[in-house]
Amino acid sequence: MNDTGVVDGSPERAPLPDALQRIADDFLAVSARERLTLLLEFSDELPPLPDRYAGHAELMEQVPECQSPLFLAADVDPAETVHLHFQAPSESPTTRGFAGILHEGLDGLTATQVLAVPDDAPYRFGLAEAVSPLRLRGMVAMLSRVKRQVRLKSGAA
Repeated sequence: MNDTGVVDGSPERAPLPDALQRIADDFLAVSARERLTLLLEFSDELPPLPDRYAGHAELMEQVPECQSPLFLAADVDPAETVHLHFQAPSESPTTRGFAGILHEGLDGLTATQVLAVPDDAPYRFGLAEAVSPLRLRGMVAMLSRVKRQVRLKSGAA
């Protein structure tokens, strides 16, 4: 590595948390067409909201950058463990899929781990070849809002 952070001609990138890296590896191991199928699987696996949020979108934060209505809440418990909750319509599989990836990759991590997730994480799944840049912008916005909520609720500066 030289002093510009470049290894073998490519910039050094901050690592993803293990669970998120495994998801990225799964996406990168298949073709762009198969990535859409995998994204649909994450959409189907997005867990339902807990009772305190179900039917109470006003308790959650809307992510207007998403092309479909998406609401999220990041809870941080006393042990600094993050619990993520997403609400997106079933007829919005791409948005739900992005939420499913973030839920599976980040839920249960510590606040410190979530805050350390690199901002470019949504671009590491090879989805730019399968979905529009506008759609990816929605996932970037989701991650940004998750991190902001975690920062606020964990007391991190």
